[in-house]
Amino acid sequence: MIEDLPSAGVRFPGLLFTPLRRIPTANGEVRHGLRASDVGFAGFGEAYFSEVLPGAVKGWKRHRRMTLNLIVVIGTIRFIIHDAAGPDRAGSGRRRTEYVISADNAASYGRLTVPPGLWMAFQGVGRGHNLLLNLASHEHDPTEAESCPLETFADALPTTAPDAPATAQNAHAS
Repeated sequence: MIEDLPSAGVRFPGLLFTPLRRIPTANGEVRHGLRASDVGFAGFGEAYFSEVLPGAVKGWKRHRRMTLNLIVVIGTIRFIIHDAAGPDRAGSGRRRTEYVISADNAASYGRLTVPPGLWMAFQGVGRGHNLLLNLASHEHDPTEAESCPLETFADALPTTAPDAPATAQNAHAS
């Protein structure tokens, strides 16, 4: 089952949250990640891990060709995604959506697929070690993506405290 953004929020084509199975076994869980037959699979270029410290924010980055398939393997991470299109329908700020994904919470364990063309930042909101796995569709190429300072889209950053409890899959969509 794949959950798309709620109809009341911003809908970015290709942005998907896919709940993943956690299978208990006698010697430890097996956790699903990504299959070639899954929606969101856009090829395989490389896999890498990224650590984000509690309260730290990494971003902004926008890929031109790469599709990201992000899985939080340790801790809890908040992902903020927007398209740089300007104010939302209510005129209250940038069009964005936000996902909070936790390796520790079965209800929010899943894969976030981010297609090319969207700006993304992420924040460590777990109280300890936070680690994500990106199963990227392309190998790293420094000319393929663009980055900018966090202040560039400051209005799209979360306003909650970095140590706030985070357990909802889709914490905010505007």
